[in-house]
Amino acid sequence: MKTGIKGLVIIAMIATAGCSSKSAVTSADSGADSSSSMQGGSSSGSVSSSGSYGFDEWQTGPLGDVFFDYDSSILATEAQNRLTQNAAWLKSNAGKSVVIEGHCDDRGTSEYNIALGERRAVTAKEFIARLGVSASRLETVTYGEERPFDKGQNEEAWAKNRRAHFVVK
Repeated sequence: MKTGIKGLVIIAMIATAGCSSKSAVTSADSGADSSSSMQGGSSSGSVSSSGSYGFDEWQTGPLGDVFFDYDSSILATEAQNRLTQNAAWLKSNAGKSVVIEGHCDDRGTSEYNIALGERRAVTAKEFIARLGVSASRLETVTYGEERPFDKGQNEEAWAKNRRAHFVVK
């Protein structure tokens, strides 16, 4: 009996393990178009709404990161707007390509966070490709929780780490 209960507790813990948090760095209502499976009605925030880039040691170039809600790879309106700006830059710089890195906070298992980071990177790539940027110029990689922007253990830090990060090649 005790073994069965312990097993159920372990399964419940695994099922509820995730990467990120329900609130974002700054709140923003999402009016996201739900016509695509890559878009949705969740809210998301941005570390910097001023449009400045290069906020972490891995950023190179003029492309801005997009941020995600807890356990999500759905693009909120703010993320879609940022990706539209990134796509415009890529269209005007046809000789450039990018690596889109998927990142998570450190909650959840490493395996789960690797998979979620990949979904985030692929979601960003597919959105930009739908805007007319050749997919051959867009590479994805996932780092899961391995390269955090903020190493803090609170909601503010976790929200900064739930992102798709763009590096110009």
